[in-house]
Amino acid sequence: MLLALAAVAVLVGIFSLGLMGEDIDPVKEPIDPAVEQEAEPDPPVALSFVAVGDVMVHRSQISSQYDPQTGTYDYTDNFRYIKPYIQDADLALANVETTFAGGTPTGYPSFNAPDALANALADTGFNVGLISNNHLYDKGLAGMDRTIGILRVAGMKTAGAHLPGEKNYTLVEVKGVNVGIVSYTYETPSTDGLTRINGVVLPEAVAERINSFSHERLEEDLKNIEKTIEAARSDGADIIICYFHWGEEYQRSPNLWQRRIAEQAADMGADIVFASHPHVLQSADRVKGPTTGKEIPVFFSMGNFLSNQRLETLNNRYTEQGMIARVDLKFDKETGEISEMNMSAIGTWLDKYKAGGKDWYAIIPLDDALENNETLRTSGHLTRAKQAYEDIRETLGTVLR
Repeated sequence: MLLALAAVAVLVGIFSLGLMGEDIDPVKEPIDPAVEQEAEPDPPVALSFVAVGDVMVHRSQISSQYDPQTGTYDYTDNFRYIKPYIQDADLALANVETTFAGGTPTGYPSFNAPDALANALADTGFNVGLISNNHLYDKGLAGMDRTIGILRVAGMKTAGAHLPGEKNYTLVEVKGVNVGIVSYTYETPSTDGLTRINGVVLPEAVAERINSFSHERLEEDLKNIEKTIEAARSDGADIIICYFHWGEEYQRSPNLWQRRIAEQAADMGADIVFASHPHVLQSADRVKGPTTGKEIPVFFSMGNFLSNQRLETLNNRYTEQGMIARVDLKFDKETGEISEMNMSAIGTWLDKYKAGGKDWYAIIPLDDALENNETLRTSGHLTRAKQAYEDIRETLGTVLR
């Protein structure tokens, strides 16, 4: 009996020591939960940015989007095909080349679009309305201020002009990364030192609220742009996107001024440059800063995105063509460095046709679904869309997706 009890005691001891299971390391010390373990660094954040060129509303685009039964305007159908591409990005920007001044809508030469356009842009997925262009002052100071307000009420941030007391750059947080938007437009040439936008002299107090540069005093204004970039960096911007409204209308190649400003922007700390104004597409290239050697993607002109400029109105098919410019990158929060930056673009073509006694507009992405696009089947303009694709491929080369 005593021997049996002893045997049981031995077995219990063995099981309690774990000798029948895993080995025991008598040297290993137990982990103290109070001791803080070194955390692994967060992986780089993948970010995608898209931008489009000139968004304009001419007279025919006012009547075409009006519903006489409800007395309202609706522009959402213009964007239905490109909406997935915009919403796929983490941040989307558009050059809003019109005002929202209220009252009676007007087209060229003094743009004033229905407020519904702002709502349609926000519904499509655009996050930032770039208003530094030569039409932002078409309806004076009241029109400019109301434009800022309407875009913000629609849910978009604005860049390029600001209300009194605000900063002249815009910060947007994207996936925990602060993106600074620095937006500038060219000024009308001046010999008397006064600031002019589209030939209109701006009061000094108004000029201070608009980001603009003059070719006559470019060296001084480049320093002002650099100060804006530095201010955005000091305010916490991790990435700087510059937008420039520049160049010569209807010229399909960037001029020397555009290239020089782009190179200087790289030296000044910009990470990406989107641009427009020529109303036609220009090349997209990687540009190096001459001093720092920093290389950045530059889209010299994103062309027209929405307008009534086309073959029938200007005898220029290139004004019907645009792009959704895109930059994908990775940002390391630990080091503050950008890596794996890639630039690409989807070509777009603006279709217009008449049905039911009115004009219809639709921005068509020149993608794999082109052959089966419902609007192109209705309008019969598939051949024109294919020609646009060939034109854009010639301009953008391998950047075109």
